[in-house]
Amino acid sequence: MSAADTRRGWLKGAAAAAAGLWLTGCNKVNDNPRVQAALQSAEGLTRRAHRLLISRKALAQEFTEADIARDFRANGSISPSDDAYRALLETGFKDYRLVVDGLVDKPLSLTLAEVRALTSRTQITRHDCVEGWSSIGKWKGARLGPLLDLAGLKDTARYIVFHCADSLEMTLDGSGQYYESIDLIDAYHPQTILAYEMNGKVLPVAHGAPLRLRVERQLGYKHAKYVMRIEAVSDFAQIGRGKGGYWEDRGYEWYAGI
Repeated sequence: MSAADTRRGWLKGAAAAAAGLWLTGCNKVNDNPRVQAALQSAEGLTRRAHRLLISRKALAQEFTEADIARDFRANGSISPSDDAYRALLETGFKDYRLVVDGLVDKPLSLTLAEVRALTSRTQITRHDCVEGWSSIGKWKGARLGPLLDLAGLKDTARYIVFHCADSLEMTLDGSGQYYESIDLIDAYHPQTILAYEMNGKVLPVAHGAPLRLRVERQLGYKHAKYVMRIEAVSDFAQIGRGKGGYWEDRGYEWYAGI
């Protein structure tokens, strides 16, 4: 078994265990400051060790057309019921705008046509889900790095946050709306793209239309679907519940590298 496979298996088990604790009501354990501090310290060590062993520019394995899964499972939200999203869907995303803001010099508001005109990449990669399944798909999309360069990141930017159109649960504080975040190393990785095509066709709604993040060196819950806004931030303490992602706010690891 390779180091990458070992890491993948450990992460799947750890994240599933964390989710299990949350789902079964063990919030007293999860909310314990000492437990959280220990988990965050261990995660930081894991992230640093992972990046020492694997070059920051190392590519995730790519496959051939013959390897593409006939039935690529869609999970999480598959048809958001949020009013704003349904309105965009009804017009074929004619009025969609991808907003890029936060710690940038030139905030952007791009149509889908403008996103499609950006520097793109096509790749056939394996999607590894924390639930234990994997599928291979072909993705085409705008590379995130050149898009961020177009907006011009400020020196204080450290993370990129993806705000999505789907709410997994209704909450008064808005924390039920999906979001994710990555650091600048993963943001500028050549395989990190905003996909608008899947298997040679327009990205289906079930898989995140009109745009979804593909960050190929991380587990599936990091691949945010229904991306509406990209925000450059110095930290994410004030976003959601402060852990850097919808599932991270509920016990998953922030860094899910494979």
